[in-house]
Amino acid sequence: MKPMQSLLFSAALMLAGSSAFAHSDEYLDTQKTPNGGQQRMAGIYHFELVVAKDSKEARDNPVVVYVTDHANAKIPTVGAGGTATILAGKQKASVKLVPDGDNRLKGLAAYSSIPGMKVVVSINLPGKSAEQARFTPLVTGAASHPEHKH
Repeated sequence: MKPMQSLLFSAALMLAGSSAFAHSDEYLDTQKTPNGGQQRMAGIYHFELVVAKDSKEARDNPVVVYVTDHANAKIPTVGAGGTATILAGKQKASVKLVPDGDNRLKGLAAYSSIPGMKVVVSINLPGKSAEQARFTPLVTGAASHPEHKH
């Protein structure tokens, strides 16, 4: 019985270690997302932000956030609300996000797609505290974390 306990304990430690790493921004930036956006942890959720990637000049563009749990199961957004604040160069835009389908919220904002763009998303699901995540949606992988070396 003792070898079995040791094996289970070792497996538990390995899973605990990998799940902590699995949800870092660096790790999430290496993963293919279901909708082509950038994914971040937000409390017990994952938020995937999708923005226009080819808008050279500021104009009304969609801002879409998909909400899932850590296993990528869809979290319903009926009754939810949120905001996204976009910083692109000297431009700043805020947009109200409203439910738009199973697990997504959407809004329109005037912004241009520039590499240094930053977005702060805050979402309040019904009966839950607001969760927030920070994105650099046009910079992904190693380029979004230059201090991280392989």
